[in-house]
Amino acid sequence: MKVTQRVRKILSWYESDNPGTKTNLARILMTGKLAGTGKMVILPVDQGWEHGPARSFAPNPAAYDPHYFPQLAIDAGLNAYAAPLGQLEAAADSFAGSVPLILKVNSANSHAVSKDQAITGSVEDALRIGCSAVGFTIYPGSEHQFEMIEEIREITLEAKSVGLAVVIWSYPRGGDISKDGETAIDVCAYAAHMAAQLGANIIKVKPPTDFIESPDAKKVYDAEKIDISTLAARISHVMESSFGGRRLVVFSGGAAKGTDAVYEEIRQLRDGGANGSIIGRNSFQRSREDALELLANVIKIYQGKF
Repeated sequence: MKVTQRVRKILSWYESDNPGTKTNLARILMTGKLAGTGKMVILPVDQGWEHGPARSFAPNPAAYDPHYFPQLAIDAGLNAYAAPLGQLEAAADSFAGSVPLILKVNSANSHAVSKDQAITGSVEDALRIGCSAVGFTIYPGSEHQFEMIEEIREITLEAKSVGLAVVIWSYPRGGDISKDGETAIDVCAYAAHMAAQLGANIIKVKPPTDFIESPDAKKVYDAEKIDISTLAARISHVMESSFGGRRLVVFSGGAAKGTDAVYEEIRQLRDGGANGSIIGRNSFQRSREDALELLANVIKIYQGKF
């Protein structure tokens, strides 16, 4: 596997990680149409567990088949495919070695009331089915946040000890955080920073709005004249909050939206210095043909060609 100078520079940011973890991180960064650029587009498919099969797959029934997703990631030239254990196991042998896998090791469901997730996979599972990384969601602000933080700290220690990379979904919610606050700029930047502090190799957060949740934070944003006027400016601030841009940060695609809206958001992410996107429903809920076209154009945006 050839590793570009850009990727070697990124790997140098992770000064405490061992060669195994850096190799798996390099595999993700050196796969697909964005290989070697330091940019990533990842396909995440945990929505069946999180929201239910009909809500997730009925718009594109081919997606009920777990083989559909790794093939889509391969054909679209994506960097990696992330999913819960059962979904990865159902296609693990057929697609062994074909695309980097990220095992999502905790999951929630739409019936739950509390803002928490159950452990549904392990580092041992990730190794057994050939994954490059494990993924984990934390909910900063929830009543279970400290337990989740302690869980990912232990999982990170175990994963990195055997050479796996770690991806943290950092989604603030619950507690005193308002609905608008879940995507507020101060809250999203704080969430990315927490994930960096927990040792994430790749951080996933939502694109932030210009709303500021904390009155104390608002005083600082106003006094220091931090630019949050555009999505690109807000993305730049989130990157700065992630150890001065020395951590890989990708942004979720969010709820289903129109094609033009997806492209405009991706352009803003690119212009703000994001390392990429992790796009689920906005790709796999479309027909295969439309999904491939969308993902091809998303990649072109990150390449500066669209």
